[in-house]
Amino acid sequence: MSKSIHAAQLADTPYTGTLQVNVTSSVGFFPVSGATVTISAGETPDTILEQLSTDASGQTPPIQLPAPDPSYSQEPGRPRPYSSYIIEVTAPGYEPVRISGSEILPGEESLQPVSMHPLETAPPDAEEEIAIPEHTLYGEYPSRIPEAEIKEETDSGEVILSRVVIPEYIVVHDGAPDDADAPDYYVRYRDYIKNVASSEIYATWPESTIYANILVIQSFTLNRVYTEWYRAKGYPFTITSSTAYDQKFVYGRNTYSDIDRLVDSVFANYLSRPGVRQPIFTGYCDGNRVTCQGLSQWGSKYLGDQGYSAIEIIRYYYGNDMFINSASAISGVPASWPGYDLAVGSSGTKVRQLQEQLNRIAQNYPAIPRITADGIYGEQTAAAVRAFQRIFNLPASGIADYPTWYKISNIYVAVSRASEPGT
Repeated sequence: MSKSIHAAQLADTPYTGTLQVNVTSSVGFFPVSGATVTISAGETPDTILEQLSTDASGQTPPIQLPAPDPSYSQEPGRPRPYSSYIIEVTAPGYEPVRISGSEILPGEESLQPVSMHPLETAPPDAEEEIAIPEHTLYGEYPSRIPEAEIKEETDSGEVILSRVVIPEYIVVHDGAPDDADAPDYYVRYRDYIKNVASSEIYATWPESTIYANILVIQSFTLNRVYTEWYRAKGYPFTITSSTAYDQKFVYGRNTYSDIDRLVDSVFANYLSRPGVRQPIFTGYCDGNRVTCQGLSQWGSKYLGDQGYSAIEIIRYYYGNDMFINSASAISGVPASWPGYDLAVGSSGTKVRQLQEQLNRIAQNYPAIPRITADGIYGEQTAAAVRAFQRIFNLPASGIADYPTWYKISNIYVAVSRASEPGT
């Protein structure tokens, strides 16, 4: 529970954003309950604004924190459009974590993930420190080196994959390709896309703009996966975090609920041209400090303001023959979505699979009620689905739609350790 005066009372700004902190163990993927989460302003780190405890699902209650004027994120060259906070997390049996630079946008819900290492896996008196740099639209970053949107395919089949598959993991090299000292991170594909989108654009922009940018980011990423761009050059990773070569990934950063939900709904999509097998390498830039042949991020924002749809924004920058495609397979899931929503009254094998996965997840997340795996989607199953949706930032409808099915599959694999990085 909060132990201090509400943070919004400590600032002159009338604007606020929402923050929720989600704490999990780095071993076994289960929530860390009873963790102490201390929040202070980046500018005054010695002043504690809030002190919270995580619940059985490893989550703090959502809190309101001061944020800048919403107009700052609507045009380039304005004051910094987000406020910056320091988050410190401690829990018995775990290495402390300190995150500086967690970003709060006005009117948006920020989700700050925290992964804690058990003490037996960490050095004595260790504390993990994560520094989130300035957003790419506000800070200074290298411009992307231009590349062809369609990579040359080989006859050997050793470089180009035979079909487009959504990977379970992306291996991110946190630096330039030739920086041997930069760490590599195994990141689940959807988490990677959410992270990049939150690092590259503002969640305050129109939904069609956010959707268009997510499609561009996903197509960019899947081109790297499909062509095995870096592995073909002898590197042991999929993509880098360098804006000169790829797109910005920030280890440990916060994401935004609106971006998260869109990614969960369209994560299998990418951009195609007729007669081209590979996802298009969709170059893009901010369109203000840097111009390029691909999508302008600020320009896409203005098009969204004018009512352009996501595909209209895409075609404005890439031409009328660009279309939205869907991957033929999704890695790391026990079973594919049945092709229709499961709801009260549904029955069959797919319902039983869903029930069994929810029961396994409930072993780690006790806020999800246990149910009978009888293949009948009744009110108890709907209640379990709603509880899952509330915990994992999905609309709590009680209906197992496309994003819910794959989110359940994703979390089931994580908690059951049925699939490991690199396998």
